[in-house]
Amino acid sequence: MIALIQRVSEAAVRVEGQVIGEIKSGLLVLLGVEKGDDEEKARRLVEKVTSYRVFGDEDGKMNLNVKQIEGEVLVVSQFTLPADTKKGTRPGFSRGAAPMDAERLYEYFADQCEGILGTERGQFGADMKVSLVNDGPVTFWLQV
Repeated sequence: MIALIQRVSEAAVRVEGQVIGEIKSGLLVLLGVEKGDDEEKARRLVEKVTSYRVFGDEDGKMNLNVKQIEGEVLVVSQFTLPADTKKGTRPGFSRGAAPMDAERLYEYFADQCEGILGTERGQFGADMKVSLVNDGPVTFWLQV
């Protein structure tokens, strides 16, 4: 399971022109589900995402996590993250989980985040338009 996290001052996701999720300060989490992922991996990744120290302390050092700054997360499914890009100029998607499994684990991940802090989400499988102001920019690839 993969989370591409971006520290944001704001982020939103739209489907068919309607805002379905938006946050102010926090993390935009693009979530990719791979074959073999399960609830245990999702829980480990939730812990890593919500505890990862990417926000500045009083000295400007990245020592605080999203919970400590009372931030939020916006979780968006991203089936392209597990893509195989090693050969050629067209990605392969055989490493990604089947859509039913991916949706179940995406929803599970977002539900687990909701139990910890303010959480908004995109719509699995939809054509989403994601907007953000990346604060830094700060972006990290987390994988379990």
